[in-house]
Amino acid sequence: MKNQNDVYKLSNGVGVPCIGFGTWQTPEGDVAVSSVEHAIKAGYRHIDTAQVYGNEEGVGKGIRIGIIDEGLTREDIFVTTKIWNDKHSYDLCKSSFDESLRKLGLDYVDMLLIHWPNPAAFRDRWEEANAETWRAMEELYESGKVRSIGISNFRQHHIEALLKTAKIKPMVNQIRLCPGATQDELVAYCKEQGMILEAYSPLGTGQIFDVPEMKKLADKYGKSIAQICVRFSLQMGFLPLPKSVHADRIKENLDVFDFELEAGDVKLIADLKGCVGYESDPDTRPF
Repeated sequence: MKNQNDVYKLSNGVGVPCIGFGTWQTPEGDVAVSSVEHAIKAGYRHIDTAQVYGNEEGVGKGIRIGIIDEGLTREDIFVTTKIWNDKHSYDLCKSSFDESLRKLGLDYVDMLLIHWPNPAAFRDRWEEANAETWRAMEELYESGKVRSIGISNFRQHHIEALLKTAKIKPMVNQIRLCPGATQDELVAYCKEQGMILEAYSPLGTGQIFDVPEMKKLADKYGKSIAQICVRFSLQMGFLPLPKSVHADRIKENLDVFDFELEAGDVKLIADLKGCVGYESDPDTRPF
């Protein structure tokens, strides 16, 4: 990837910009609006939100303002949202998606994901619930309201179950991928199935800024620790979704195309096992 406009090609040929702007924990209202505005002004063309984030209205407003201010068109911005855990049925998926479109103020989204594979409310029938939800998403895709469909936080057994009934394979799996937590077996399986791996929380947590090895690498390359994390994600073949609400950091997190990590440093970062904790188990999460 040479710049932020480079794309990963999904299995259906749709191009998705290689870095996305994450909005998890971004408050609804002025903060959501301004952060997305700043992101588009900085050069992001890929915006990621979700029903459960509670900020689809602000994100949508920020997208519309950013498009106008930067002289862009709707087609220039790749927008993702996600079906939340209490909407895992055919009808609920359809109705909640319509609500998401209304909140976003858009006619379509570029990507729609199932957010979690095994919600607490459907734990005794999660496989059936996912199949129903996916069928609704396939119809939304075929209708043109969604340009691509995928999953988030799915492990191999969840994917295998979904593929029993799916007519269309998931095009992405958005999972937690960051220094020391690279989920190698799951990544390999997803790639075999033709999926792009989107990396949420690519900076891990605030703990990453206290890791001595990361401080040394930041000094070595003359970059911030956050920039090292984003560059690492790209060189691992992931699609990172860094998040910030501060204009300077939003811009900084995208400024990662003028350097390249040495192969040994990529391995060093990947081997920092547990430095920012590990991914949670979707089969036991209490939501």
